Amino acid sequence: MTEYGRGQGSEPWHPEDPLYGDGGWGGQQAHQGPQSPYDGQPQHYPEQQQYDDWGTGEQAGYGQAQQQYQQYAQHQYDQQQYDQRNYDPQYAVQTQQGYDSGTWATGSHGQVPYPPDPADPYGQQTAPYGGDQRDHYGTPDAYPPPEPPSRRNAEPEPPETDWDPGPDQGEHAFFAGGDDEDDEAEDRRGRGDDQRGRGGKPKKRRNGMACLLVALVLGGGLAGAGYFGYQFYKDRFADAPDFAGDGSGQEVSVEIPEGADGYAIGRALKSAGVVKSVDAFVSAQAGNPDGRTIQAGVYTLHKQMSAASAVELMLSPESRDNLIIAEGKRNADIYRLIDKRLKVADGTTAAVAKKDYKQLGLPAWAQNHPGVKDPLEGFLYPSSYGVSKGQKPEDVLKQMVRRATATYEKLGVEKKAQSLGLENPWQLVTVASLAQAEGTSHDDFRKMAEVVYNRMKPGNPQTNGMLEFDSTYNYIKNQSKIDLSLSELRNYDNPYNTYFHKGLPPGPIDNPGEEAIKGALSPTDDGWYYFISLDGKTSKFTKTNAEHQKLVDQFNASRNN
Repeated sequence: MTEYGRGQGSEPWHPEDPLYGDGGWGGQQAHQGPQSPYDGQPQHYPEQQQYDDWGTGEQAGYGQAQQQYQQYAQHQYDQQQYDQRNYDPQYAVQTQQGYDSGTWATGSHGQVPYPPDPADPYGQQTAPYGGDQRDHYGTPDAYPPPEPPSRRNAEPEPPETDWDPGPDQGEHAFFAGGDDEDDEAEDRRGRGDDQRGRGGKPKKRRNGMACLLVALVLGGGLAGAGYFGYQFYKDRFADAPDFAGDGSGQEVSVEIPEGADGYAIGRALKSAGVVKSVDAFVSAQAGNPDGRTIQAGVYTLHKQMSAASAVELMLSPESRDNLIIAEGKRNADIYRLIDKRLKVADGTTAAVAKKDYKQLGLPAWAQNHPGVKDPLEGFLYPSSYGVSKGQKPEDVLKQMVRRATATYEKLGVEKKAQSLGLENPWQLVTVASLAQAEGTSHDDFRKMAEVVYNRMKPGNPQTNGMLEFDSTYNYIKNQSKIDLSLSELRNYDNPYNTYFHKGLPPGPIDNPGEEAIKGALSPTDDGWYYFISLDGKTSKFTKTNAEHQKLVDQFNASRNN
Protein backbone atom coordinates (compact mmCIF):
# COMPACT_ATOMS: atom_id res chain seq x y z
CA MET A 1 0.00 0.00 0.00
CA THR A 2 1.51 3.39 -1.01
CA GLU A 3 1.09 6.65 0.73
CA TYR A 4 -1.53 7.54 -1.82
CA GLY A 5 -3.70 4.67 -0.71
CA ARG A 6 -3.76 2.81 -4.03
CA GLY A 7 -3.05 -0.84 -4.63
CA GLN A 8 -0.87 -2.51 -7.12
CA GLY A 9 -3.49 -3.35 -9.75
CA SER A 10 -7.08 -4.33 -10.56
CA GLU A 11 -8.72 -7.61 -9.72
CA PRO A 12 -9.49 -10.10 -12.48
CA TRP A 13 -13.07 -10.25 -13.72
CA HIS A 14 -15.22 -13.09 -12.44
CA PRO A 15 -16.84 -15.25 -15.12
CA GLU A 16 -20.30 -14.80 -13.52
CA ASP A 17 -19.98 -11.01 -13.48
CA PRO A 18 -22.65 -9.61 -15.88
CA LEU A 19 -20.22 -6.93 -17.04
CA TYR A 20 -17.71 -9.51 -18.25
CA GLY A 21 -19.42 -9.95 -21.61
CA ASP A 22 -20.01 -13.30 -23.25
CA GLY A 23 -18.80 -15.35 -20.28
CA GLY A 24 -16.12 -17.19 -22.13
CA TRP A 25 -13.57 -17.04 -19.32
CA GLY A 26 -13.19 -20.29 -17.53
CA GLY A 27 -12.94 -18.80 -14.13
CA GLN A 28 -9.17 -19.18 -13.57
CA GLN A 29 -7.31 -16.59 -11.57
CA ALA A 30 -5.18 -14.20 -13.63
CA HIS A 31 -1.43 -15.00 -13.65
CA GLN A 32 1.56 -12.84 -14.14
CA GLY A 33 3.00 -13.64 -17.53
CA PRO A 34 2.73 -13.00 -21.20
CA GLN A 35 -0.85 -12.53 -22.22
CA SER A 36 -2.63 -10.29 -24.66
CA PRO A 37 -5.75 -8.89 -23.22
CA TYR A 38 -7.31 -8.76 -26.67
CA ASP A 39 -6.21 -12.10 -28.13
CA GLY A 40 -2.93 -10.72 -29.54
CA GLN A 41 -4.55 -7.90 -31.48
CA PRO A 42 -2.59 -4.66 -31.12
CA GLN A 43 -4.44 -1.80 -29.51
CA HIS A 44 -3.61 1.90 -29.67
CA TYR A 45 -4.47 4.31 -26.94
CA PRO A 46 -4.03 8.04 -27.07
CA GLU A 47 -1.56 9.53 -24.64
CA GLN A 48 -3.32 10.93 -21.62
CA GLN A 49 -2.87 14.55 -20.65
CA GLN A 50 -0.66 15.28 -17.65
CA TYR A 51 -2.14 16.74 -14.57
CA ASP A 52 -0.56 19.78 -12.85
CA ASP A 53 3.31 19.56 -12.82
CA TRP A 54 3.84 15.98 -11.71
CA GLY A 55 6.49 15.26 -14.33
CA THR A 56 6.53 13.83 -17.77
CA GLY A 57 7.46 10.21 -18.28
CA GLU A 58 6.33 8.87 -15.00
CA GLN A 59 2.97 10.54 -15.09
CA ALA A 60 2.42 9.58 -18.67
CA GLY A 61 2.98 5.97 -17.79
CA TYR A 62 0.38 6.08 -15.09
CA GLY A 63 -2.03 7.85 -17.34
CA GLN A 64 -1.59 5.25 -20.04
CA ALA A 65 -2.20 2.47 -17.58
CA GLN A 66 -5.29 4.21 -16.26
CA GLN A 67 -6.61 4.75 -19.79
CA GLN A 68 -5.95 1.15 -20.66
CA TYR A 69 -7.87 0.03 -17.58
CA GLN A 70 -10.81 2.17 -18.58
CA GLN A 71 -10.69 0.90 -22.15
CA TYR A 72 -10.65 -2.66 -20.84
CA ALA A 73 -13.75 -2.04 -18.71
CA GLN A 74 -15.43 -0.27 -21.63
CA HIS A 75 -15.01 -3.11 -24.14
CA GLN A 76 -15.24 -6.20 -21.98
CA TYR A 77 -19.09 -6.47 -22.47
CA ASP A 78 -19.17 -6.99 -26.18
CA GLN A 79 -15.73 -8.04 -27.49
CA GLN A 80 -13.11 -10.23 -25.82
CA GLN A 81 -12.55 -13.25 -23.61
CA TYR A 82 -10.00 -12.92 -20.91
CA ASP A 83 -7.65 -15.79 -21.70
CA GLN A 84 -5.15 -16.52 -18.98
CA ARG A 85 -2.76 -18.35 -21.27
CA ASN A 86 -2.20 -15.36 -23.64
CA TYR A 87 -1.32 -12.72 -21.12
CA ASP A 88 0.74 -9.86 -22.64
CA PRO A 89 3.83 -9.03 -20.58
CA GLN A 90 4.03 -5.67 -22.22
CA TYR A 91 0.76 -4.77 -20.57
CA ALA A 92 2.11 -5.84 -17.18
CA VAL A 93 5.40 -3.99 -17.62
CA GLN A 94 3.72 -0.90 -18.93
CA THR A 95 1.26 -0.93 -16.08
CA GLN A 96 3.89 -1.55 -13.45
CA GLN A 97 6.16 1.17 -14.81
CA GLY A 98 4.04 3.95 -13.54
CA TYR A 99 4.22 2.59 -10.00
CA ASP A 100 7.96 1.89 -9.90
CA SER A 101 9.15 5.40 -10.72
CA GLY A 102 10.92 7.38 -8.06
CA THR A 103 8.63 10.24 -8.71
CA TRP A 104 5.71 8.28 -7.30
CA ALA A 105 7.61 7.20 -4.21
CA THR A 106 9.13 10.56 -3.32
CA GLY A 107 6.61 13.09 -4.51
CA SER A 108 4.78 15.22 -2.04
CA HIS A 109 1.72 15.96 -4.11
CA GLY A 110 -1.66 14.81 -2.90
CA GLN A 111 -3.59 12.41 -5.06
CA VAL A 112 -5.96 13.93 -7.56
CA PRO A 113 -9.14 11.88 -7.89
CA TYR A 114 -10.21 10.71 -11.29
CA PRO A 115 -13.82 10.91 -12.37
CA PRO A 116 -15.49 7.49 -12.57
CA ASP A 117 -16.53 5.93 -15.83
CA PRO A 118 -20.30 6.26 -16.26
CA ALA A 119 -20.44 2.89 -18.00
CA ASP A 120 -18.61 1.13 -15.18
CA PRO A 121 -20.92 0.18 -12.28
CA TYR A 122 -17.86 -0.43 -10.12
CA GLY A 123 -16.11 2.76 -11.06
CA GLN A 124 -16.78 4.40 -7.74
CA GLN A 125 -15.38 1.53 -5.69
CA THR A 126 -11.79 1.87 -4.55
CA ALA A 127 -9.56 -1.16 -4.65
CA PRO A 128 -5.79 -1.65 -4.38
CA TYR A 129 -3.83 -2.10 -7.54
CA GLY A 130 -1.32 -4.84 -8.03
CA GLY A 131 -0.33 -7.69 -5.81
CA ASP A 132 -2.09 -10.92 -5.05
CA GLN A 133 -5.65 -10.32 -4.16
CA ARG A 134 -8.24 -12.61 -2.62
CA ASP A 135 -10.72 -14.06 -5.07
CA HIS A 136 -14.19 -13.29 -3.77
CA TYR A 137 -15.90 -15.33 -6.47
CA GLY A 138 -13.82 -18.49 -6.84
CA THR A 139 -13.77 -19.80 -3.28
CA PRO A 140 -16.25 -22.35 -1.90
CA ASP A 141 -17.79 -19.81 0.42
CA ALA A 142 -18.07 -17.20 -2.35
CA TYR A 143 -21.10 -14.94 -2.44
CA PRO A 144 -23.07 -14.59 -5.68
CA PRO A 145 -21.90 -11.85 -8.00
CA PRO A 146 -23.93 -8.65 -8.24
CA GLU A 147 -26.19 -8.06 -11.18
CA PRO A 148 -27.49 -4.84 -12.73
CA PRO A 149 -31.03 -3.80 -11.81
CA SER A 150 -32.38 -4.74 -15.23
CA ARG A 151 -31.37 -8.37 -14.68
CA ARG A 152 -32.38 -8.71 -11.04
CA ASN A 153 -35.46 -10.82 -11.63
CA ALA A 154 -37.02 -13.16 -9.14
CA GLU A 155 -36.28 -16.79 -9.56
CA PRO A 156 -38.96 -18.20 -11.87
CA GLU A 157 -41.42 -20.56 -10.29
CA PRO A 158 -41.98 -23.97 -11.78
CA PRO A 159 -44.76 -23.79 -14.38
CA GLU A 160 -48.17 -24.86 -13.18
CA THR A 161 -49.58 -27.81 -14.99
CA ASP A 162 -52.94 -29.48 -15.07
CA TRP A 163 -51.43 -32.87 -15.77
CA ASP A 164 -52.90 -35.40 -13.40
CA PRO A 165 -50.99 -38.67 -13.08
CA GLY A 166 -52.94 -41.84 -13.26
CA PRO A 167 -52.86 -44.74 -10.83
CA ASP A 168 -49.65 -46.02 -12.33
CA GLN A 169 -47.88 -42.71 -11.60
CA GLY A 170 -48.35 -42.78 -7.89
CA GLU A 171 -51.88 -41.51 -7.38
CA HIS A 172 -54.66 -43.75 -6.17
CA ALA A 173 -57.26 -45.01 -8.56
CA PHE A 174 -60.83 -43.64 -8.27
CA PHE A 175 -62.30 -46.75 -6.74
CA ALA A 176 -59.26 -47.71 -4.69
CA GLY A 177 -60.07 -48.49 -1.09
CA GLY A 178 -58.17 -49.12 2.10
CA ASP A 179 -55.42 -46.55 1.35
CA ASP A 180 -56.82 -43.62 3.21
CA GLU A 181 -53.96 -43.64 5.72
CA ASP A 182 -51.35 -43.55 2.96
CA ASP A 183 -53.22 -40.74 1.28
CA GLU A 184 -53.32 -38.76 4.50
CA ALA A 185 -49.59 -39.25 5.13
CA GLU A 186 -48.79 -38.29 1.56
CA ASP A 187 -50.99 -35.24 1.84
CA ARG A 188 -49.18 -34.15 5.02
CA ARG A 189 -45.77 -34.57 3.36
CA GLY A 190 -46.66 -32.88 0.12
CA ARG A 191 -49.16 -30.27 1.25
CA GLY A 192 -46.62 -27.46 1.12
CA ASP A 193 -45.34 -28.54 -2.30
CA ASP A 194 -48.86 -28.75 -3.65
CA GLN A 195 -49.73 -25.31 -2.42
CA ARG A 196 -46.54 -23.81 -3.87
CA GLY A 197 -46.65 -25.74 -7.11
CA ARG A 198 -50.37 -25.45 -7.83
CA GLY A 199 -51.28 -22.03 -6.54
CA GLY A 200 -52.38 -23.23 -3.10
CA LYS A 201 -54.91 -25.77 -4.39
CA PRO A 202 -54.81 -29.08 -2.53
CA LYS A 203 -54.60 -32.34 -4.36
CA LYS A 204 -57.81 -34.08 -5.24
CA ARG A 205 -58.45 -37.18 -3.21
CA ARG A 206 -60.23 -40.03 -4.79
CA ASN A 207 -61.08 -42.73 -2.39
CA GLY A 208 -63.87 -44.92 -1.11
CA MET A 209 -65.74 -41.96 0.39
CA ALA A 210 -66.34 -40.57 -3.10
CA CYS A 211 -67.63 -43.96 -4.17
CA LEU A 212 -70.00 -44.01 -1.21
CA LEU A 213 -71.23 -40.50 -2.01
CA VAL A 214 -71.93 -41.41 -5.62
CA ALA A 215 -73.77 -44.51 -4.47
CA LEU A 216 -75.92 -42.47 -2.09
CA VAL A 217 -76.79 -39.95 -4.80
CA LEU A 218 -77.72 -42.65 -7.26
CA GLY A 219 -79.69 -44.49 -4.61
CA GLY A 220 -81.56 -41.34 -3.62
CA GLY A 221 -82.40 -40.62 -7.24
CA LEU A 222 -83.74 -44.11 -7.76
CA ALA A 223 -85.79 -43.89 -4.56
CA GLY A 224 -87.26 -40.51 -5.58
CA ALA A 225 -88.13 -41.79 -9.03
CA GLY A 226 -89.78 -44.83 -7.49
CA TYR A 227 -91.80 -42.70 -5.07
CA PHE A 228 -93.11 -40.35 -7.73
CA GLY A 229 -93.83 -43.26 -10.00
CA TYR A 230 -95.86 -44.88 -7.25
CA GLN A 231 -97.74 -41.65 -6.60
CA PHE A 232 -98.49 -41.32 -10.30
CA TYR A 233 -99.80 -44.86 -10.36
CA LYS A 234 -102.01 -44.24 -7.35
CA ASP A 235 -103.36 -41.01 -8.78
CA ARG A 236 -104.19 -42.58 -12.13
CA PHE A 237 -105.09 -46.17 -11.39
CA ALA A 238 -105.47 -46.80 -7.65
CA ASP A 239 -108.54 -46.02 -5.54
CA ALA A 240 -108.63 -42.66 -3.78
CA PRO A 241 -108.02 -42.71 -0.01
CA ASP A 242 -111.27 -43.10 1.91
CA PHE A 243 -112.64 -43.71 5.38
CA ALA A 244 -114.82 -46.70 6.18
CA GLY A 245 -118.26 -46.72 7.77
CA ASP A 246 -120.71 -44.01 8.83
CA GLY A 247 -118.24 -41.91 10.77
CA SER A 248 -116.92 -41.50 14.29
CA GLY A 249 -120.20 -40.20 15.72
CA GLN A 250 -118.86 -36.65 16.24
CA GLU A 251 -121.19 -34.17 14.55
CA VAL A 252 -119.88 -31.27 12.47
CA SER A 253 -121.67 -28.57 10.47
CA VAL A 254 -120.48 -27.94 6.92
CA GLU A 255 -121.62 -25.02 4.78
CA ILE A 256 -121.84 -25.59 1.03
CA PRO A 257 -121.75 -22.30 -0.92
CA GLU A 258 -123.90 -21.44 -3.92
CA GLY A 259 -122.70 -22.85 -7.23
CA ALA A 260 -120.30 -25.35 -5.64
CA ASP A 261 -119.47 -28.35 -7.83
CA GLY A 262 -118.42 -31.79 -6.66
CA TYR A 263 -114.79 -30.83 -6.14
CA ALA A 264 -115.71 -27.72 -4.14
CA ILE A 265 -118.08 -29.78 -1.95
CA GLY A 266 -115.37 -32.42 -1.52
CA ARG A 267 -112.83 -29.81 -0.43
CA ALA A 268 -115.26 -28.39 2.13
CA LEU A 269 -115.96 -31.87 3.53
CA LYS A 270 -112.28 -32.80 3.65
CA SER A 271 -111.44 -29.54 5.42
CA ALA A 272 -114.08 -30.33 8.06
CA GLY A 273 -112.72 -33.87 8.53
CA VAL A 274 -115.80 -35.59 7.08
CA VAL A 275 -114.13 -37.37 4.14
CA LYS A 276 -110.54 -38.46 3.67
CA SER A 277 -110.01 -37.19 0.12
CA VAL A 278 -111.71 -35.00 -2.45
CA ASP A 279 -111.41 -37.62 -5.18
CA ALA A 280 -113.22 -40.18 -3.04
CA PHE A 281 -116.20 -37.83 -2.60
CA VAL A 282 -116.31 -36.89 -6.29
CA SER A 283 -116.27 -40.56 -7.24
CA ALA A 284 -119.04 -41.38 -4.73
CA GLN A 285 -121.16 -38.44 -5.90
CA ALA A 286 -120.80 -39.52 -9.52
CA GLY A 287 -121.74 -43.09 -8.57
CA ASN A 288 -124.97 -42.01 -6.83
CA PRO A 289 -127.93 -41.34 -9.20
CA ASP A 290 -129.07 -38.36 -7.10
CA GLY A 291 -125.58 -37.10 -6.29
CA ARG A 292 -125.92 -34.08 -8.56
CA THR A 293 -128.97 -32.81 -6.65
CA ILE A 294 -126.99 -31.78 -3.56
CA GLN A 295 -127.81 -28.13 -2.96
CA ALA A 296 -126.14 -25.26 -1.21
CA GLY A 297 -126.73 -24.89 2.50
CA VAL A 298 -125.59 -26.11 5.88
CA TYR A 299 -125.35 -29.84 6.54
CA THR A 300 -124.93 -31.69 9.81
CA LEU A 301 -122.60 -34.63 9.15
CA HIS A 302 -120.19 -36.87 11.05
CA LYS A 303 -116.42 -36.85 11.01
CA GLN A 304 -114.46 -39.65 9.27
CA MET A 305 -117.31 -40.85 7.10
CA SER A 306 -116.86 -42.88 3.96
CA ALA A 307 -117.49 -40.79 0.86
CA ALA A 308 -120.53 -42.89 -0.11
CA SER A 309 -122.06 -42.47 3.38
CA ALA A 310 -121.48 -38.70 3.24
CA VAL A 311 -123.29 -38.43 -0.08
CA GLU A 312 -126.26 -40.45 1.21
CA LEU A 313 -126.54 -38.36 4.37
CA MET A 314 -126.40 -35.10 2.45
CA LEU A 315 -129.29 -36.30 0.28
CA SER A 316 -131.30 -37.15 3.41
CA PRO A 317 -133.47 -34.55 5.20
CA GLU A 318 -131.76 -35.58 8.43
CA SER A 319 -128.60 -33.73 7.43
CA ARG A 320 -130.61 -30.57 6.87
CA ASP A 321 -132.07 -30.55 10.38
CA ASN A 322 -130.65 -27.10 10.84
CA LEU A 323 -131.85 -23.83 12.17
CA ILE A 324 -133.79 -22.26 9.32
CA ILE A 325 -134.09 -18.48 9.27
CA ALA A 326 -136.85 -17.40 6.89
CA GLU A 327 -136.85 -14.16 4.87
CA GLY A 328 -138.46 -11.27 6.73
CA LYS A 329 -137.92 -12.79 10.18
CA ARG A 330 -137.39 -10.28 12.97
CA ASN A 331 -134.44 -10.54 15.36
CA ALA A 332 -136.65 -11.08 18.41
CA ASP A 333 -138.01 -14.28 16.85
CA ILE A 334 -134.52 -15.43 15.79
CA TYR A 335 -133.13 -15.01 19.33
CA ARG A 336 -135.80 -17.32 20.67
CA LEU A 337 -135.07 -19.94 17.98
CA ILE A 338 -131.38 -19.91 18.86
CA ASP A 339 -132.09 -20.31 22.57
CA LYS A 340 -134.27 -23.28 21.84
CA ARG A 341 -131.72 -24.97 19.58
CA LEU A 342 -128.84 -24.38 22.01
CA LYS A 343 -131.05 -25.43 24.92
CA VAL A 344 -130.22 -22.36 26.97
CA ALA A 345 -132.47 -20.13 29.04
CA ASP A 346 -134.88 -17.81 27.23
CA GLY A 347 -133.40 -14.39 26.58
CA THR A 348 -129.78 -15.59 26.65
CA THR A 349 -129.09 -14.86 22.98
CA ALA A 350 -130.95 -11.52 23.10
CA ALA A 351 -128.82 -10.41 26.05
CA VAL A 352 -125.62 -11.35 24.23
CA ALA A 353 -126.75 -9.45 21.14
CA LYS A 354 -127.57 -6.32 23.11
CA LYS A 355 -124.28 -6.37 25.03
CA ASP A 356 -121.75 -7.50 22.41
CA TYR A 357 -123.23 -6.39 19.09
CA LYS A 358 -120.10 -4.37 18.23
CA GLN A 359 -117.93 -7.50 18.50
CA LEU A 360 -120.05 -9.65 16.21
CA GLY A 361 -118.71 -8.45 12.86
CA LEU A 362 -120.96 -5.59 11.77
CA PRO A 363 -119.43 -3.41 9.02
CA ALA A 364 -118.55 0.17 9.90
CA TRP A 365 -121.42 1.61 7.88
CA ALA A 366 -123.93 -0.38 9.96
CA GLN A 367 -122.93 1.05 13.33
CA ASN A 368 -123.73 4.11 15.47
CA HIS A 369 -127.09 5.02 13.98
CA PRO A 370 -129.33 6.94 16.44
CA GLY A 371 -132.74 5.69 17.55
CA VAL A 372 -132.16 2.11 16.37
CA LYS A 373 -134.12 -0.47 18.33
CA ASP A 374 -131.75 -3.41 17.57
CA PRO A 375 -128.39 -2.80 15.87
CA LEU A 376 -128.34 -6.36 14.55
CA GLU A 377 -131.71 -6.04 12.80
CA GLY A 378 -131.23 -6.72 9.10
CA PHE A 379 -127.95 -8.63 9.69
CA LEU A 380 -129.17 -12.05 10.86
CA TYR A 381 -129.28 -13.22 7.30
CA PRO A 382 -132.05 -15.66 6.27
CA SER A 383 -130.51 -19.08 5.57
CA SER A 384 -129.90 -22.52 7.03
CA TYR A 385 -127.47 -22.82 9.94
CA GLY A 386 -126.04 -25.82 11.68
CA VAL A 387 -126.76 -25.01 15.30
CA SER A 388 -126.65 -27.59 18.03
CA LYS A 389 -126.28 -27.88 21.77
CA GLY A 390 -122.86 -26.93 23.07
CA GLN A 391 -122.33 -23.95 20.81
CA LYS A 392 -122.18 -20.42 22.14
CA PRO A 393 -124.82 -17.84 21.15
CA GLU A 394 -122.18 -15.35 20.04
CA ASP A 395 -120.72 -17.90 17.63
CA VAL A 396 -124.10 -18.44 16.01
CA LEU A 397 -124.73 -14.70 15.73
CA LYS A 398 -121.30 -14.13 14.19
CA GLN A 399 -122.03 -16.72 11.56
CA MET A 400 -125.29 -14.99 10.60
CA VAL A 401 -123.77 -11.50 10.54
CA ARG A 402 -120.87 -12.73 8.44
CA ARG A 403 -123.22 -14.18 5.84
CA ALA A 404 -125.35 -11.02 5.70
CA THR A 405 -122.27 -8.83 5.26
CA ALA A 406 -120.95 -11.05 2.47
CA THR A 407 -124.32 -10.94 0.67
CA TYR A 408 -124.58 -7.16 0.87
CA GLU A 409 -121.07 -6.80 -0.44
CA LYS A 410 -121.73 -9.23 -3.26
CA LEU A 411 -124.86 -7.36 -4.37
CA GLY A 412 -123.20 -3.93 -4.18
CA VAL A 413 -125.33 -2.38 -1.43
CA GLU A 414 -122.62 0.01 -0.28
CA LYS A 415 -121.73 1.16 -3.80
CA LYS A 416 -125.26 1.75 -5.14
CA ALA A 417 -126.97 3.44 -2.20
CA GLN A 418 -126.25 7.02 -3.19
CA SER A 419 -127.27 6.46 -6.81
CA LEU A 420 -130.79 5.68 -5.51
CA GLY A 421 -131.05 8.95 -3.60
CA LEU A 422 -130.20 7.42 -0.23
CA GLU A 423 -127.72 8.71 2.31
CA ASN A 424 -125.95 5.42 3.05
CA PRO A 425 -126.20 1.64 2.63
CA TRP A 426 -127.93 1.41 6.01
CA GLN A 427 -130.98 3.14 4.47
CA LEU A 428 -130.88 0.77 1.51
CA VAL A 429 -131.12 -2.23 3.84
CA THR A 430 -134.05 -0.47 5.55
CA VAL A 431 -135.87 -0.07 2.20
CA ALA A 432 -135.27 -3.74 1.45
CA SER A 433 -136.73 -4.70 4.85
CA LEU A 434 -139.90 -2.67 4.09
CA ALA A 435 -140.28 -4.33 0.71
CA GLN A 436 -139.72 -7.73 2.34
CA ALA A 437 -142.39 -7.04 4.96
CA GLU A 438 -145.08 -5.92 2.47
CA GLY A 439 -144.29 -7.87 -0.69
CA THR A 440 -144.75 -11.51 -1.63
CA SER A 441 -142.67 -12.02 -4.83
CA HIS A 442 -139.77 -10.57 -6.76
CA ASP A 443 -142.10 -8.42 -8.89
CA ASP A 444 -143.78 -7.21 -5.72
CA PHE A 445 -140.41 -6.30 -4.20
CA ARG A 446 -139.43 -4.08 -7.14
CA LYS A 447 -142.82 -2.29 -7.20
CA MET A 448 -142.84 -2.02 -3.41
CA ALA A 449 -139.38 -0.44 -3.48
CA GLU A 450 -140.64 2.13 -6.02
CA VAL A 451 -143.55 2.97 -3.73
CA VAL A 452 -141.05 3.67 -0.92
CA TYR A 453 -138.81 5.87 -3.09
CA ASN A 454 -141.79 7.82 -4.49
CA ARG A 455 -143.35 8.46 -1.09
CA MET A 456 -140.01 9.60 0.37
CA LYS A 457 -140.04 12.59 -1.95
CA PRO A 458 -140.98 15.57 0.24
CA GLY A 459 -143.12 17.29 -2.41
CA ASN A 460 -144.97 14.30 -3.75
CA PRO A 461 -148.68 15.08 -4.30
CA GLN A 462 -149.97 11.83 -2.85
CA THR A 463 -148.47 11.39 0.65
CA ASN A 464 -146.43 14.56 1.16
CA GLY A 465 -143.38 12.58 2.30
CA MET A 466 -145.24 10.11 4.58
CA LEU A 467 -144.60 6.42 4.02
CA GLU A 468 -147.62 5.15 6.07
CA PHE A 469 -146.54 1.48 6.21
CA ASP A 470 -148.49 -0.67 8.68
CA SER A 471 -145.44 -2.95 9.04
CA THR A 472 -143.44 -0.22 10.78
CA TYR A 473 -146.12 0.22 13.41
CA ASN A 474 -146.35 -3.54 13.93
CA TYR A 475 -142.54 -3.77 14.29
CA ILE A 476 -142.35 -1.29 17.13
CA LYS A 477 -145.32 -2.99 18.72
CA ASN A 478 -143.71 -6.39 18.15
CA GLN A 479 -146.90 -7.70 16.51
CA SER A 480 -148.30 -8.64 13.08
CA LYS A 481 -151.86 -7.30 12.89
CA ILE A 482 -153.87 -6.51 9.82
CA ASP A 483 -156.86 -4.69 11.27
CA LEU A 484 -155.44 -1.37 12.41
CA SER A 485 -157.45 1.83 12.72
CA LEU A 486 -156.18 5.09 11.31
CA SER A 487 -156.66 6.81 14.63
CA GLU A 488 -154.44 4.27 16.31
CA LEU A 489 -151.77 4.50 13.65
CA ARG A 490 -151.63 8.29 13.43
CA ASN A 491 -151.60 8.97 17.14
CA TYR A 492 -148.69 6.73 18.22
CA ASP A 493 -145.51 8.77 18.52
CA ASN A 494 -142.53 6.59 17.77
CA PRO A 495 -139.61 7.04 15.33
CA TYR A 496 -140.50 3.72 13.70
CA ASN A 497 -144.17 4.72 13.12
CA THR A 498 -144.21 5.99 9.53
CA TYR A 499 -147.82 7.23 10.04
CA PHE A 500 -146.50 9.71 12.58
CA HIS A 501 -142.99 10.58 11.21
CA LYS A 502 -141.95 11.34 7.65
CA GLY A 503 -139.31 9.40 5.84
CA LEU A 504 -137.69 6.09 6.65
CA PRO A 505 -137.67 4.52 10.12
CA PRO A 506 -134.33 4.61 12.04
CA GLY A 507 -133.34 1.15 10.77
CA PRO A 508 -134.47 -2.13 9.21
CA ILE A 509 -137.65 -3.76 10.57
CA ASP A 510 -136.69 -7.34 9.63
CA ASN A 511 -134.03 -9.40 7.86
CA PRO A 512 -134.58 -9.16 4.09
CA GLY A 513 -133.66 -11.95 1.75
CA GLU A 514 -131.71 -11.70 -1.46
CA GLU A 515 -134.77 -11.10 -3.67
CA ALA A 516 -135.96 -8.18 -1.57
CA ILE A 517 -132.48 -6.66 -1.62
CA LYS A 518 -132.33 -6.96 -5.39
CA GLY A 519 -135.79 -5.33 -5.64
CA ALA A 520 -134.55 -2.39 -3.56
CA LEU A 521 -131.50 -2.07 -5.77
CA SER A 522 -133.53 -2.19 -9.00
CA PRO A 523 -136.98 -0.65 -8.43
CA THR A 524 -139.56 -0.18 -11.18
CA ASP A 525 -140.23 3.24 -12.66
CA ASP A 526 -144.01 3.10 -13.29
CA GLY A 527 -145.22 5.78 -10.88
CA TRP A 528 -146.62 3.51 -8.18
CA TYR A 529 -147.67 5.11 -4.88
CA TYR A 530 -150.16 2.65 -3.33
CA PHE A 531 -150.53 -1.08 -2.85
CA ILE A 532 -152.88 -3.58 -1.18
CA SER A 533 -153.02 -7.36 -0.85
CA LEU A 534 -156.53 -8.75 -1.30
CA ASP A 535 -155.74 -12.44 -0.65
CA GLY A 536 -152.54 -12.24 1.38
CA LYS A 537 -150.60 -13.75 -1.50
CA THR A 538 -150.55 -11.09 -4.20
CA SER A 539 -150.52 -7.33 -4.21
CA LYS A 540 -152.22 -4.72 -6.37
CA PHE A 541 -150.56 -1.35 -7.05
CA THR A 542 -152.12 1.96 -7.96
CA LYS A 543 -150.88 5.49 -8.73
CA THR A 544 -153.60 7.62 -7.11
CA ASN A 545 -155.39 7.61 -3.81
CA ALA A 546 -158.78 7.31 -5.57
CA GLU A 547 -157.74 4.09 -7.27
CA HIS A 548 -156.37 2.80 -4.00
CA GLN A 549 -159.60 3.58 -2.13
CA LYS A 550 -161.63 1.46 -4.52
CA LEU A 551 -159.39 -1.54 -3.75
CA VAL A 552 -159.74 -0.89 -0.02
CA ASP A 553 -163.51 -0.93 -0.27
CA GLN A 554 -163.34 -4.17 -2.24
CA PHE A 555 -161.15 -5.74 0.45
CA ASN A 556 -163.47 -4.70 3.27
CA ALA A 557 -166.49 -6.06 1.47
CA SER A 558 -164.79 -9.45 1.03
CA ARG A 559 -164.05 -9.65 4.72
CA ASN A 560 -167.59 -8.82 5.77
CA ASN A 561 -168.91 -11.59 3.63
